[in-house]
Amino acid sequence: MHPSDQPVDPSTASPVTMDPRLRSWRRRVFAATWLSYAGFYFCRKPFFIAKPALAEELSWEPSILGLLGTCYLVAYAAGQFVAGWAGTRWGPRILLLAGMLVSVGANFTFGLTNSFGMFATFLIINGLAQSTGWSGNVGSMARWFRRDERGTVMGLWATNYQVGGVAANTLAAWVLGKWGFQASFFAGSIVLLLVWAFFLFNQRNAPEDVGLPAIEEDETASEGAVKESTRSTWSPGWSRQVWTNVLLVGVFYFFVKLVRYAIWSWTPLLLARDFQLDLDDAGYLSTLFDLGGIPGVIFAGWLSDRYFAGRRVLISFVFVVGMGCSCLALYTLGTTSLGAFAVCITVLGFTLYGPDALMTGAAAIEVGSLRAATLAAGIINGLGQIGAITQEVLLGALLDRGGVLEVFAILLVSSVAAILCLGILLIRNRRGLADL
Repeated sequence: MHPSDQPVDPSTASPVTMDPRLRSWRRRVFAATWLSYAGFYFCRKPFFIAKPALAEELSWEPSILGLLGTCYLVAYAAGQFVAGWAGTRWGPRILLLAGMLVSVGANFTFGLTNSFGMFATFLIINGLAQSTGWSGNVGSMARWFRRDERGTVMGLWATNYQVGGVAANTLAAWVLGKWGFQASFFAGSIVLLLVWAFFLFNQRNAPEDVGLPAIEEDETASEGAVKESTRSTWSPGWSRQVWTNVLLVGVFYFFVKLVRYAIWSWTPLLLARDFQLDLDDAGYLSTLFDLGGIPGVIFAGWLSDRYFAGRRVLISFVFVVGMGCSCLALYTLGTTSLGAFAVCITVLGFTLYGPDALMTGAAAIEVGSLRAATLAAGIINGLGQIGAITQEVLLGALLDRGGVLEVFAILLVSSVAAILCLGILLIRNRRGLADL
């Protein structure tokens, strides 16, 4: 047999020797899943960008808008746990194709109504559909990349929700300024429908689905985890230690997502109300948070592989300390000027998105193993989403009374709690109870 005809083990192949078909499919899956999660934002962000317009045109108070946001977020949180199980049971492909299509329909409906009841109903439907996005796409990526490259790959991949957030914000704000909030919803639906078509032809769940050998690696998630081959379809087979680690990451994400969604959800309203910006300008400026996150998530992923030997918790801890400092700056300087507010949310995005992506992407795969990566990501993101719900209810009530400093204080307390969670995981790492 000619040397070039020798089979290549995909788990050890370098980029030079890797099977060209595997290389091609890895690129296609990366692109399809990246676009999928970025595309979800075009049917997620218009409501938040439209909040000032809804308040102005429909006379809805911040507490009413908070209640509507809560309908979406509760459905999104509940859906995370169901989606994690469903993705493990039926595979990410079916889950994601269905979720994107339902989200397109729900978002289109927002542009056809100004009824509180209709908004609430379809926000619930959209939340359930959107919940398929993260766990499904993380589960899809898990099968195509090795652990020794996963930090860098998932760091690059996780730019999807910063780029998607910026692009969705910009499109929604521009269309809002031109044609009103209804058109913002229509435009987002069209974008996600195009992404759905691309995903249909370019994503597969695993190399085996296209006749390629599996990418093998050690499947031990941490001490006491059960090997992949022994797990049932209905149970991940995790040990007590693995469950503890998954739940700790989930609690960490509760506080991180509280901060992230607070910035997403209320920044346009604060900019329009407290800094007297036009509605479209408020939408544009709010993208600074996501723009700051793009280099942050790439840098954190690269550092975790290059200098931290794949230790996601340690590099995340460093970044989360920076996040706490950013929240402190927002509390002390954020109301002094528009420039100070803009700088604070940009730096906050840089420090937040790295640990956000690493702990819910690469770490979710590693703590739960390849087979149960979708479930682990679903549980972690579901717990995180409870933080998003909490901020929507709490901050909406505070902003009814104009309590901006109180809002910033809550973000600071949340960042400190996130630091404590990662500190506990670092201790567990040192004791051999976690492999993160």
